[in-house]
Amino acid sequence: MTTTPRLTEPKNKDILISGASVAGPALAYWLRRHGFNPTVVERAPALRDGGYAVDFRGEAHLTVLERMGILADVRRARTRMGATSYVNSAGRKLASLPADLFAGDVEILRGDLARILHEATREHTEYVFDDSIASMTEDADGVTVTFERGTPRRFDLVVGADGLHSNVRSLAFGPESRYVKELGLYCAIFTTANHLGLEYTGHAYSTPGKLTSVYSARHNTEAKAMFYFGSPPLSYDRRDGEQQKKILAEAFAGIGWETPRLLQSMWDAPDFYFDSVSQVHLDRWSRGRAVLLGDAACCPSPLSGMGTGLAVVGAYVLAGELAAAGGDHRVGFARYEEAMREYATGCQKSGEGVSRWMVPENRFMAWFLNQNYRLLPYLPGKGLMAKSVRKTASAIALKSYGL
Repeated sequence: MTTTPRLTEPKNKDILISGASVAGPALAYWLRRHGFNPTVVERAPALRDGGYAVDFRGEAHLTVLERMGILADVRRARTRMGATSYVNSAGRKLASLPADLFAGDVEILRGDLARILHEATREHTEYVFDDSIASMTEDADGVTVTFERGTPRRFDLVVGADGLHSNVRSLAFGPESRYVKELGLYCAIFTTANHLGLEYTGHAYSTPGKLTSVYSARHNTEAKAMFYFGSPPLSYDRRDGEQQKKILAEAFAGIGWETPRLLQSMWDAPDFYFDSVSQVHLDRWSRGRAVLLGDAACCPSPLSGMGTGLAVVGAYVLAGELAAAGGDHRVGFARYEEAMREYATGCQKSGEGVSRWMVPENRFMAWFLNQNYRLLPYLPGKGLMAKSVRKTASAIALKSYGL
């Protein structure tokens, strides 16, 4: 990796990034390229493995990956998923949906993407695992940061790239209840055995208010079980996995098909994930020397298929605008938001309304959707949805930022 030559060194060089999933390491890569010194702090003790498949769609997403030099690595690790079939309780196929509705141009497991990004940055970026920001005190010259475990340190800027439940956002902007909008669904996902012998494909079983699905992963050596269910806001401890598993088991009690078997495997799953399906809406993405990136700033929800691409593009733009401003955070942060705001709004719109057809509310709606899924391969406009999503993903003009 080479650093872009500059006539003058940027100010505000020392930048703390909270979050080591996707947005954080992507930002660290570009900051280093522009001559900054990034440090990434992550609450988890190591890189998080597992997780659902994430998509890259359209020219903007692929251009950023190519400029990072990781597009070939991402393509080698892609899931190669084909069509997904909706089935009845006996497992008989009712309809088949083409891969491009779900997988985009390149689909990869989130854990595999995190590993690639970490490999691309670890030699030039300080990573601090098993720790989290406890407080931030800003003054005219920088930010004093205290940590849950480590000793206090000084940084010039702080970036919240720590997801839907951003710690930095809570510290700098206030409680997440002001900014997180739940869409009426909850989602769970975990790794399980590929007991159905799926080969680069998935099966989904829908009942009113609930969806059970399973798809093959890592060249069919394992599978991912995914559950969606409708619910008003739930009260639970986000760090208590056992409590969350009980919530899921109760929500899907009595549901047929492969649901009981998948739920049984859930109790020993090494990578159980559970959360609301939500979006994040803020009037501003920065406050003083703190700025938000990716889901922390503008989560479009997993239903949009845009979150990961939005995070990677946002990282490129944030680092580029900060560099173009010579490290002046007031100018760089404002230009970053100006460049990204309309694009992020379009990505969020892609996730609105999806829950109605993904998890139908009643039996009639479930029947109606199955009829449409059956007809979809024969309809003249069958590719319009995928084209529309790809167009939204490409709706931003990327500057070169001197690279």
